[in-house]
Amino acid sequence: MTGNHSEHPGSHHHGHGHDHSRVDPSLLTTDRGIWAIRWSFVGLMITALLQAVVVFFSGSVSLLADTVHNFGDAATAIPLWIAFRLARRSPTKRFTYGYGRMEDLAGAVIVLIILASAVVTGYKSIERLFNPRMVTHLWAIAVASVIGFAGNEVVARFRIRVGKEIGSAALVADGHHARVDGLTSLGVLFGVLGISLGYPWADPVVGLLITLAILRIVWSAGKSVFMRLLDGIEPGVVDEIVEAVNDIPGVQSVSEVRVRWLGHRLHGEINIALSPTLTVEQGHNVAVEVRHHLLHHVPYLSNATVHVDPSNAAGERHHDVTEHSHDGYPPHGHSGEE
Repeated sequence: MTGNHSEHPGSHHHGHGHDHSRVDPSLLTTDRGIWAIRWSFVGLMITALLQAVVVFFSGSVSLLADTVHNFGDAATAIPLWIAFRLARRSPTKRFTYGYGRMEDLAGAVIVLIILASAVVTGYKSIERLFNPRMVTHLWAIAVASVIGFAGNEVVARFRIRVGKEIGSAALVADGHHARVDGLTSLGVLFGVLGISLGYPWADPVVGLLITLAILRIVWSAGKSVFMRLLDGIEPGVVDEIVEAVNDIPGVQSVSEVRVRWLGHRLHGEINIALSPTLTVEQGHNVAVEVRHHLLHHVPYLSNATVHVDPSNAAGERHHDVTEHSHDGYPPHGHSGEE
């Protein structure tokens, strides 16, 4: 059973007078995601450019670190935008699942960009510790740090709101990333305070602290991105699918559940066990109801393939092909769990 869901997966309907194959929800959410990426990019670029002007006149390395990071955050929108654009393309004979995986690859690029910003800021901060330089225009640096905080917070709220609207965990996470960046911008204020009290080393030290904050983000984001690249899934999703399917009349058990993220949408494969006395048509109708129920009750799920087994032969082990020979190959078998 295959197809696409035309409504938000969290909605609930009790009738069957709607079609789940006419509009792919990925197209709707992708368009909304592109819109959010475009305007958040503009917001972060304006914020970084305003900070860059102050860096030029003041020579603050902590503000430079924060500015470079904000430019890096703005740049991360580019690979994500490319991925969302490619995700709008229809599946082909070569890419039968579509191009949703590009979003995960874009996530890996984003992690590398953030890591590069950490390297730059760390190097500049260490260099300034050994080669001190007079920092001027402290009031302007303080204002620029507040600008950095405000710009990131606005972008964070925007990304999180749109991410929740379209069911995009990636966009919500990116919003929380922007919020953390806003807090690091406020850290520049502590550097200004230290300099004003006669401790010039406070500026590069704050730059190093910001570098550590960036590296923490790299570690957290990297784990999430690479888990998805390896088809990792939150265990609670499997439990939610099993619970939802077990509520459907006629389903005796759920023997196998496989789920993977493709971009910001989930694709699932489920084996259900039915009474062996049912006709093919009756079994098909139960499978249709299972898929329909899942699309409404499992958030972010855009497609589910349902395989029907008789209850007396349920599970992948019953799909094994015993050892045999053919076409000159040595004796071999085929496991349904491979």
